[in-house]
Amino acid sequence: MTHRAWFVTGTDTCIGKTLVSSAMLSLLAGSGLRAVGMKPVAAGLEEIDGEWRNEDVEQLRAAGNVDAPLALRCQYLLRAPMSPHLAARQEDVRIELQPMLSAFDELSARADAVVVEGVGGFCVPFGDDLDSADLAVALGLPVILVVGLRLGCLNHALLSAEAIRARGLVLAGWVASMVDPSMLAPQANLQTLRARIGAPLLGIVPHLERPDAAGAARHIDLRALRATAAHAARRPMPETSETTASAAAA
Repeated sequence: MTHRAWFVTGTDTCIGKTLVSSAMLSLLAGSGLRAVGMKPVAAGLEEIDGEWRNEDVEQLRAAGNVDAPLALRCQYLLRAPMSPHLAARQEDVRIELQPMLSAFDELSARADAVVVEGVGGFCVPFGDDLDSADLAVALGLPVILVVGLRLGCLNHALLSAEAIRARGLVLAGWVASMVDPSMLAPQANLQTLRARIGAPLLGIVPHLERPDAAGAARHIDLRALRATAAHAARRPMPETSETTASAAAA
């Protein structure tokens, strides 16, 4: 059973969350661990090698070193590149917690380390009464926040950190991702975040001309995560009509 697992979220979509998750997997696999990535919900398919696939899911698969079926690595693969609750509605799909929790348990039995990547920001809706924050709480894993460095990132990052802690989760660390190379005063913004975010900075990923897991991994240091390496046990979930049955079965 895995004893190293983290939930990776971001301040927004398209800010390098998959790149950072892949870099983490590359580092974990390079250290000799059996490492696998999981993206429970992915919205947006494109044709890759003649098959319809999600690029984020494929990047996570390539960065890890555990052979696991797609059904364990991604439980909800949705066609439209939009908010998951809208993409699921188009396909008449209901996103539920239990399949995602069961898949995490199965991956945990196969690997030493699991990196679970969320979708979009921390509170992206999955349905009328379920969102990505609920998934993070159900998994009970330490959270890593990817901050896209661009105008507005201070508010986005600090609100995200506050929301993570308000759910009773541990913010284990954060990674700065230079999504806007023309951003004014990036160092001053980084200093502000260092002073206010209240968690270790694990790395600063520059704007890479050809971003890949190995390249990003050179800018990330995971040693600060040792104190928050998670056991696979999950926290109790809130007693709601949507989650009570899942909590009992978990």
